[in-house]
Amino acid sequence: MASTGVTLTCGDFMQFQDALKTLRTIDDKIIYALNTTVPTDSFAGKIDAKETCQKLYEDLMNSYDSREIAIKKCITEVSSSVNQYRDVKTKDPNNLDLLKKLRNEQHKLRMMQSELNIEEVVKDRSLKVFYERCRNHYRPPPKGTS
Repeated sequence: MASTGVTLTCGDFMQFQDALKTLRTIDDKIIYALNTTVPTDSFAGKIDAKETCQKLYEDLMNSYDSREIAIKKCITEVSSSVNQYRDVKTKDPNNLDLLKKLRNEQHKLRMMQSELNIEEVVKDRSLKVFYERCRNHYRPPPKGTS
């Protein structure tokens, strides 16, 4: 399961979510991937389960890393935008159009921050399934080592 080549755009939250959905395909299809690549006991000799599990684990980790970096990049961009709107608002506190834009950006920022929590849930779920199917074939290195 290779990278999909999808880029997260930070300006439009709906596009941001659509891109994340595409990037999370590996997690959505992990059970299928494990069922088709990790052999049952009767087929254990025909497929190298260790290599298959290791490759899937590496794909998962790469996916998690790239998604987290992309989400944090968007959070930084939108935070900067919120700060700019706040600065302008202090100079012109009665500008209702500006206030509306500020609130929209703040809402977008909160939604993007919540995606980090969703990312943790998705990651935990996928790793649990991975561990259940691959624990006898492959043990990932401890965190902090590669």
